[in-house]
Amino acid sequence: MKHKKVAAPGPILLVGGGAATPADLATVRDLATTVVAADGGADSALAAGLRPDWVIGDLDSISGAARAALPPERVIHDPDQETTDFEKCLARIEAPLVLALGFTGRRVDHELAAFNTLVREAPGRILLIGAEDICLHLPAALALDLAPGTRVSLFPFAPVTGRSEGLEWPIDGLTFAPGGRIGTSNRATGPVRLETAGPGLVLILPRDVLPSVLAALAPR
Repeated sequence: MKHKKVAAPGPILLVGGGAATPADLATVRDLATTVVAADGGADSALAAGLRPDWVIGDLDSISGAARAALPPERVIHDPDQETTDFEKCLARIEAPLVLALGFTGRRVDHELAAFNTLVREAPGRILLIGAEDICLHLPAALALDLAPGTRVSLFPFAPVTGRSEGLEWPIDGLTFAPGGRIGTSNRATGPVRLETAGPGLVLILPRDVLPSVLAALAPR
């Protein structure tokens, strides 16, 4: 049977069961056209006064009260134990951008699983939003309007090379790799342009530059 799809013309807010405050949810909600909760993320959303349009997952974390508060036809049960709830949601979402909140913090194993999923998805499709940072699987090229001194970190999940403009320590000629060279705590000297020769490089930025990242990812 084909998966039921959740489609939206603009960004979708995907709420997980990790660390996400009501203030976080309220801020990001204004950027999205649709709200999807991954299993127990429904409880976080409802506690913040935010009603999910859809809930997707194996439903082992959502509370009975949260499930009862939502229309049954808007709850998609996927019992597959080979995929995470994050993966189940992404398989059903059709949107230009997914703003994933509540997938970092609290449990390290869940956080690592979220990063594993992030780098398996198309670069530039998903923004992982945490309390302090935003994380993006870098596309082949990305130009960002950043203020001088902005922290710019690069973390590889596969061997990858790249080029940069506007970084205090350029990455040209470097090979990043898991267990090898990483690129944390670099700094912008002004607007930044990054290019990668392949997938697997995650960009980590302070959360307050989210508007700049959204502008850079907007369709031209």
